[in-house]
Amino acid sequence: MIQIEQHVWGMTPEGEAIILYTMRNGAGAEVQLSNFGAAIVAAKMPDREGRLADVVLGYKHPEGYFYDGAASGKSVGRCANRIAYGRMTVEGEEYALEVNNGPNHLHGGTKNFANRVWESRVETNRVVMSLTSEDGDQGYPGELCVEAVFDFDDDNALEITYLARTDRTTVVNLTNHVYFNLSGDGSGSILDHELQLNCSEILEMNERQIPTGERLDVTGTPQDFRRFRAFREGIDSEFNHIRDFRGYDHPFPIDGWKRHILAVAGCLRDPKSGRKVEVLTSQPSVMVYTGNWLAGGCPETKTGGRYADHDGVALECQNYPDAVNHADFPSPLLHPGETYCEKIVYRFGIC
Repeated sequence: MIQIEQHVWGMTPEGEAIILYTMRNGAGAEVQLSNFGAAIVAAKMPDREGRLADVVLGYKHPEGYFYDGAASGKSVGRCANRIAYGRMTVEGEEYALEVNNGPNHLHGGTKNFANRVWESRVETNRVVMSLTSEDGDQGYPGELCVEAVFDFDDDNALEITYLARTDRTTVVNLTNHVYFNLSGDGSGSILDHELQLNCSEILEMNERQIPTGERLDVTGTPQDFRRFRAFREGIDSEFNHIRDFRGYDHPFPIDGWKRHILAVAGCLRDPKSGRKVEVLTSQPSVMVYTGNWLAGGCPETKTGGRYADHDGVALECQNYPDAVNHADFPSPLLHPGETYCEKIVYRFGIC
């Protein structure tokens, strides 16, 4: 049985309440959420000895989440990841979006969904957060109504369901930007964590972190995670710009993906603690980001320190980057009368 507690955690400069929700299961494991950015701010999970530790990155104070560059634990949108040069065409009309990441538009712009207070409520044993994005918001067409539904169960599985409806055709690509450190937040590098992915191809990237449109066979490369391997082995490779990006920051298409079908993307495990997290999603790819830019830009952490690069890894289930500009990628377009519905499940356990 899931117990849910809520209290006011802080206030925005505009005077809006930031609510902290704690979802606790019968075994004592818990997940904490914030309605600022529809964020996962903590996840306390047992190791092989049964000892609980917080295994996601985050900040000591609620104001740390205001416009943090890492988007730690937060729900990003309207469009997660990059759109090349902030340019897109929707139904024959060209749109110019904010360029906020080198030459690219990233995660929906500066005031994207991660940097807003969501309406939030408890519905029996789940937490539901909602947001209305007005027509023209951050340059996107159409009014978009979004919900993020969080479920947690006695098997230590956290399920996120993203729902959206629009009154004009628009681009939608929603994900959660949670960072994992299965040794425990504040325990240092994740480069010895091991990842397995059900992905036999990788999207080829250019130097601007935009897909070229080509797919590469991962066989024999540092991006072959079909069997468990540690990040450290390939973190400095020149293959597919890994070194240029300061680590892994790449989209992996999921083998056998079918729209709206939940499938296993892969699993992250930590040999030291014995913890693992299995990742399931209905999305077509998982973006693997090894926290290459965490140093210097993050506020005070939950443990009172500062993060170094590679202190956490994000496994972001989402559509391909720049999909709106690639006709052969899964379409990111949502039309009036349709419902966007995508799921992400993080199933914690012991390996």
